[in-house]
Amino acid sequence: IFDEVYYGQYISFYMKRIFFLDGSGPPFGHMLLALGGYLGGFDGNFLWNRIGAEYSSNVPVWSLRLLPALTGALLVPMAYQILLELGFSHCAATGAALLILIENALITQARLMLLESVLIFFNLLAVLSYLKFANSQKQRPFSLRWWFWLTLTGMACSCAVGVKYVGVFTYLLVLAVAGVHAWHLIGDRTLSHVRVLCHLLARAAALLVVPALMYLLFFYVHLTLVCRSGPHDQIMSSAFQASLEGGLARITQGQPLEVAYGSQVTLKNVFGKPVPCWLHSHQSTYPMIYENGRGSSHQQQVTCYPFKDVNNWWIVKDPGRHPLVVSNPPRPVRHGDIVQLVHGMTTRFLNTHDVAAPLSPHSQEVSCYVDYNISMPSQNLWRLDIVNRESDTEVWKTILSEVRLVHVNTSAVLKLSGAHLPDWGFRQLEVVGEKLSRGYHESMVWNVEEHRYGKSQEQKERELELHSPAQMDVSRNLSFMARFLELQWRMLTVKSDDSEHKYSSSPLDWVTLDTSIAYWLHPRTSAQIHLLGNIVIWASAGLATAVYALLFFWYLLRRRRCIRDLPEGCWLRWVLAGALCAGGWAVNYLPFFLMEKTLFLYHYLPALTFQILLLPVVLQHVADHLCRSPLLRSVFGSLVVAWYSCACHVFNTLRPLTYGDRSLSPGELRALRWKDTWDILIRKY
Repeated sequence: IFDEVYYGQYISFYMKRIFFLDGSGPPFGHMLLALGGYLGGFDGNFLWNRIGAEYSSNVPVWSLRLLPALTGALLVPMAYQILLELGFSHCAATGAALLILIENALITQARLMLLESVLIFFNLLAVLSYLKFANSQKQRPFSLRWWFWLTLTGMACSCAVGVKYVGVFTYLLVLAVAGVHAWHLIGDRTLSHVRVLCHLLARAAALLVVPALMYLLFFYVHLTLVCRSGPHDQIMSSAFQASLEGGLARITQGQPLEVAYGSQVTLKNVFGKPVPCWLHSHQSTYPMIYENGRGSSHQQQVTCYPFKDVNNWWIVKDPGRHPLVVSNPPRPVRHGDIVQLVHGMTTRFLNTHDVAAPLSPHSQEVSCYVDYNISMPSQNLWRLDIVNRESDTEVWKTILSEVRLVHVNTSAVLKLSGAHLPDWGFRQLEVVGEKLSRGYHESMVWNVEEHRYGKSQEQKERELELHSPAQMDVSRNLSFMARFLELQWRMLTVKSDDSEHKYSSSPLDWVTLDTSIAYWLHPRTSAQIHLLGNIVIWASAGLATAVYALLFFWYLLRRRRCIRDLPEGCWLRWVLAGALCAGGWAVNYLPFFLMEKTLFLYHYLPALTFQILLLPVVLQHVADHLCRSPLLRSVFGSLVVAWYSCACHVFNTLRPLTYGDRSLSPGELRALRWKDTWDILIRKY
């Protein structure tokens, strides 16, 4: 059903222990879903390729959907507890719980193998734990209960971020509230300096150190589980790939570590965009005249090729010596050395000169030099610049060293431009010489991926050598922190699919529920599941937020004039409720206006949950402080009961689209299309 297709493939990867990269968020949420599959005995064998496909008998659907359902169900008592901890009545707390209970969109998300209900659970758990901690602070600071709730706050915040990156918004909200409380604590003259320092250190440890350690733990477990090579390997560096079982690790196992003169190497571009590729050449030459009328050198083409190929092999040559084999003992190449790169299959030298590149005329053409006996001498000397060196005498290392090749004659740097060459270049990627003055970029950095010590001086013997794999029984490991930092960086920078989707929407559509998502349609009947909210609750929650803002600023203005409409305790409770509920809505909603990604209605659900919590807060405030007579309170109470009855009626009316458990006639489906923008599916018989 809908995004179960997306999450299911990652669960299968976990079951088979295959490495994957998902740029949508950290791995904790995926691991929780995979835990359900593991407990249900799932073997990972299912093709997650089509919405509406029937699950095979080996897929434990109940187990896979259990955790989201459990966390979704726990939102109800947690909403009740949060209102109680904020100091509001049992009636208001019950109202919050009942509103969560009948919100159709939350029910839909919680019943499926999706992560929104898990994210909202940890968001609310963080808020609830902090409130319980803050209330314990007033009674018994540094007690076991005090430490428990403080630590649980940090752990819940870390779990929220670990499920999806947007969980950081709630984490920052909790930190902000904790910071304000800590600031007041510093000003408490009844506490000694040592006592205040202990309070601050405890908060820093629980709310900063514990979340950071837990976040690292998520990735440690993730990288321990997904230890085998998979389809996403090539996004990662050669060193990372070599740390996985199979794949590149099988190819590179036991390669010589130090690159020497005579070494045979493949050079992979570190940037890896638009696709991972290797420095490559072949017999074909650049055309004499390009399509735009510019001329070329007609030298042998040098490109970046996104597949393993024998034409990716190059030989590192000492300019002062003729042999193309490694001496005994090997003479390692160091930072700053001048080298020549000889293409293994054609024995031509890597070359660049003051001729414009085919697709990047501001850069130099890179070629393998062909001697046409004309006044164009070869310029094939390159200086090795090890970017990640620890000293100026460092040796060039296989996989580990990231290097730039700087042309001696022109100071141009070998660079992947990323442009696809026309048909004459076989749609391979353009490689150019870029002037150093134009700055540093990862597309200028290369690393040796495959490496062997060349032994054959004769060309025919060397060609056979290049075609055969090198095998030596030596392994190379990458530390956890190195793998974590690289994986985290790739997750943050990997380009996501930001194309328009049929059901994508903008944040402005969410508040007024002007959009819906068709999750599933029965293959034979009209039974279907839609992500649709309870329109009464959504409209009321938006109105409650506006009312709160108006009342807050009204009270604030009057307090500035020394007019106290509310007792100090009520005012502090009102402010804290607004900071957590209205603030929770704002921090989980407004950032989406700045995001350049495909957005869906379900992205609004964390913000909506905080808005729903604010609704009974405003209702109780109106009843307690604005309805000044018993008659007004009775009338207002009756209106609240009538309003809640309407919300229950809407929930029941939309129930068939929430659960998808019964077929509706075309007339019934049309009657449920309350807005023209709701995409209710009607079969044409």
